[in-house]
Amino acid sequence: MSTATRPAAPVFGNVLEMIGNTPMLRLQRLDTGPCELFVKMENLNPGASIKDRIAVRMIEEAERSGKLKPGGTIVEATAGNTGLALALVAAQKGYRLVVVVPDKMSDEKISHLRALGAEVMLTRSDVGKGHPEYYQDIAARIAKERPDHFYTDQFSNPANPQTHYDTTGPEIWEQMEGRVDAFVAGVGSGGTVSGVGKYLKERNPRLEMVLADPVGSILAPLVNENRKVTPGSWLVEGIGEDFIPDILDMKLVDKAYAVTDAEAFRTARELLRTEGVLAGSSVGTLLAATLRYCREQKTPKRVVTLICDTGAKYLSKMFSDWWMMDNGFLERKTYGDLRDLIARRHLDHEDYVLGPDTPVLQAVKRMRMYGVSQLAVLDAGDRVVGILDESDVLLAMLKGPEAGKLPVSDFMTSRLETLPPSASVNDLLPIFRSDRVAIVADDDRFYGIITRIDLINFLRKKML
Repeated sequence: MSTATRPAAPVFGNVLEMIGNTPMLRLQRLDTGPCELFVKMENLNPGASIKDRIAVRMIEEAERSGKLKPGGTIVEATAGNTGLALALVAAQKGYRLVVVVPDKMSDEKISHLRALGAEVMLTRSDVGKGHPEYYQDIAARIAKERPDHFYTDQFSNPANPQTHYDTTGPEIWEQMEGRVDAFVAGVGSGGTVSGVGKYLKERNPRLEMVLADPVGSILAPLVNENRKVTPGSWLVEGIGEDFIPDILDMKLVDKAYAVTDAEAFRTARELLRTEGVLAGSSVGTLLAATLRYCREQKTPKRVVTLICDTGAKYLSKMFSDWWMMDNGFLERKTYGDLRDLIARRHLDHEDYVLGPDTPVLQAVKRMRMYGVSQLAVLDAGDRVVGILDESDVLLAMLKGPEAGKLPVSDFMTSRLETLPPSASVNDLLPIFRSDRVAIVADDDRFYGIITRIDLINFLRKKML
């Protein structure tokens, strides 16, 4: 349909009226085997996730029941998107919000929550239900101990799956004209699987309900093998569980696919490159499982999954090449020497450097922009002549306002600790003990610098 013939979009009187009725997109540039693959664009909700739907419903149900009174405070445990959706609704309705979130959440989500006025409490992501620092237990405790605090409890709130039964499911059925053979979803709280799955299976009993689950979650082994496992850990946000939520109807699920973090992140990046859809990390899990399902089929099927949220919340994580490399999710050339420890390789133009004549204030701007605490200073021949770190900058700034205009060569450290690539990892330790960084170079070229955190990351990856 051309822009000229497309119906005009409606005019809304409130941002909450824009929730739901999201469009469906057919993906055509990915290998989907014999299947047609459709994605429901839940990232186009005003809060940029599918959780907008349940946030409105849970709050309105609490208002009707009297559990949430004017001027009250909402409390929730969330991996991010439910919190963002509740923050959006709370701000529009005049409530305060306290969210308890695990510490693997992206900085973008935390900043977004605080910008909406929510109080954010970070807690551990490496503990399970029953531990005093488990995020859901903390949220429940806060609501119990503080007057006028209402715990939405998305994991047990019947309004959650009912929302999807009443809205998301019917929208999918109508958009697909009743022709849908499989629906792929993940479990964050269980509401989507239970609500959409029930609605679609009532209309097409032969429909396959497919679960996409991160490796480390307990759900895929339960579905496929009826096997209980000890929960592991995963980096994908908002999907996978270490327990079975009260609202999750596991009987609806026909099969499950376990997806690694690496596969999820790479699939989300591929979706952006091929289809132009900037989606979140949970979408990477859903799409990876969906593509596996589609490619296994022998006959054509019409398959639906969800774009649960936007990838704009993950730009500092899975859409950052540096983050992906630091966590071992992007392949890099290996040398078997100290060059493998360099986080930002100079010959690959990955690092940020200064010239001797760069003003101190400009160096400070680069440090802040790139999030680094030291920069190599190179002469015109690409030879390292110094290192400028935060201590050098501090000493410069203490000399007065005019010092910011002076060249970094006046303040940089010229006593350099240089190692050839062939040196041992143990040769780094005396350098770090003297509170310096290691410069990796030989007679011909400069390769980069190694800091303590670079060595820590290198050793951590070997432990995984």
